[in-house]
Amino acid sequence: MYIFAYLRASTQEQDAERAKKRLQEFATERGHRIASWFVENVSGASLQRPELMRLLENASPGDALLIEQVDRLSRLDEAGWQKLKELIGNKNLSIISLDLPTSHVALESHKSDDFTAVMLRAINAMMLDMLAAIARKDYQDRRRRQIEGISKAKQQGKYKGKQPNIQLHENVIKLRLQKGMSIRETASICGISERQVIRITNYHRDKKHFYLDEEL
Repeated sequence: MYIFAYLRASTQEQDAERAKKRLQEFATERGHRIASWFVENVSGASLQRPELMRLLENASPGDALLIEQVDRLSRLDEAGWQKLKELIGNKNLSIISLDLPTSHVALESHKSDDFTAVMLRAINAMMLDMLAAIARKDYQDRRRRQIEGISKAKQQGKYKGKQPNIQLHENVIKLRLQKGMSIRETASICGISERQVIRITNYHRDKKHFYLDEEL
């Protein structure tokens, strides 16, 4: 069994390293090692996640998908969650989440009897569904509050729209346009999706808004 760690991380390097360290420690404490890391910064409410799809392509039946929390894997609606479960089920992968103790038994070496194994799988499946539903509700609640906040700010004449992450834009332009790195390399280093790299690059090319100096 190979363990593939999936990290849907923030663009903040510190947050990504914290989560990565937790996953690494979890595997090591149980006598396992992580075979590959798949890291991206794409909304969990979308199935359009290149690194997650690449993980599913590379995995073999019986391997494990390790995550920090269920909401790192899914903030999908019911239809999306069922589709993702189908993709994972087709590969017969075990989902192991640090916030779901019933999933940890997949890494244990002892063999339980058939009845216990079936019960554990049923309980784990139920808990995964429950945590995925909670993650989706949390996502919807935050979106609703955000929309309400924007609406209120507009009424008060205070809304200025979403401001770009200047440091992130600078890093992308430096790596992609100045150093000539590939889209995938740039996305991996910056902790964002390849789609975001393309969008940022095109924005600055179209606007001719190259504010980096030679020494940055």
